[in-house]
Amino acid sequence: MKRRNFLLTTSTGMLFAAAGTAQAQEKMVMPWDWTDENGLARFLKVDPNPLENEFEKYPRCPYCGMVRKMFSQTRHLIVYDDDTVDGTCSLHCAAISLSLNLDRGPKTIYAGDAGAEDEVKPLVDVEQATYVIDPSKPGTMAAVSKYAYADKAKAEAAMVAGAEMTDFNGALVRSYADMAQDTINIRARRAERRARAGN
Repeated sequence: MKRRNFLLTTSTGMLFAAAGTAQAQEKMVMPWDWTDENGLARFLKVDPNPLENEFEKYPRCPYCGMVRKMFSQTRHLIVYDDDTVDGTCSLHCAAISLSLNLDRGPKTIYAGDAGAEDEVKPLVDVEQATYVIDPSKPGTMAAVSKYAYADKAKAEAAMVAGAEMTDFNGALVRSYADMAQDTINIRARRAERRARAGN
């Protein structure tokens, strides 16, 4: 599967870039155990019907705690090839999931259709979606928005100066490229909130 190979290559490179050498990578010991006795990620569950009652089963993003229904236009739902499912609030957090679950190939990835008229956006398979990366508009968990559109014409209509259209892989690469700065920004904002709450 092209997407699986792409994700494995991209995610592995991003995770181990700081390790420096192949020898350092071999000796790296992860300080966490993401899996249970069955080899399943602890916060992932097998779900043969992931689109049924989505928000009841996946109400919050497991990586940032955001309420997914409030961010239906940017949420993602990843169905891995072992039928485990991860529901995130954004492409940013979906990228984290894909990095942490390198031994699981994504069977289907869904994204909220930002071009839909519905208040709660329906999901679209990212293989059929067109993403608009717009630096003039902040995204969910990101300084640059990366919205998925089921209708390419609506994606074209959303284009502004400085924006670009791409597919899922292109948007994912940009998400990884932006992740360091986005994480710094998120940490700073949350630290400010904690400081205000303490006063």
